[in-house]
Amino acid sequence: MQRWAGLRTFHDVTVEPNDQTLWRRVVAGDGESFGAIFDRHRSRVRRHTHGLVSSPEDAEDVVAIVFLEAWRRRSHVRFVDGSMLPWLLRTATNIAHNDRRSARRYARALARLPVEEHAPDHADSVDDGAAIAATRSLPLPHQEVIVLCVIEGLSPAEAAHVLGVADGTVRSRLSRAKAQLREALPSIYLESTRFGEDHV
Repeated sequence: MQRWAGLRTFHDVTVEPNDQTLWRRVVAGDGESFGAIFDRHRSRVRRHTHGLVSSPEDAEDVVAIVFLEAWRRRSHVRFVDGSMLPWLLRTATNIAHNDRRSARRYARALARLPVEEHAPDHADSVDDGAAIAATRSLPLPHQEVIVLCVIEGLSPAEAAHVLGVADGTVRSRLSRAKAQLREALPSIYLESTRFGEDHV
């Protein structure tokens, strides 16, 4: 038996557990597994959120809230092929949507106050781009299916699992969302295959 002592076997190879395995440990109270999930997905969630809110600072706030919400609702997180990223992105979309609604309410409240002279802010002239603006204008259920099916490439069945709705509901929302984007962005839509019918 001694002659085998110095040999490495395939059992020595470390295999990273998938999100679902880590999350079972999180639910059981393992804080390190939560940290592993955070480290694994925070950059992707941040990149996604940058297109939905008005500033990098707001994006960071949304990322923090997303993972706080994941912890708060840890028994209800949904997975696709062992990954919780679709759930995280859907949650980020919802939080960003609520953040924009709050910002609009705040802006309306400010608009009712007396106007004072102030120096112009160059940030006021920043254009987010027609595609991002059009996507932001969609109803939240339509934004969700665009994120999951178009941007993330999930099938309608996978998106339905994440959203907790029927497959047909996802297909219907996706069709309506694409029609709205096609109307809002006719030139961009025709030049791009990103929103092609092959995703349906």
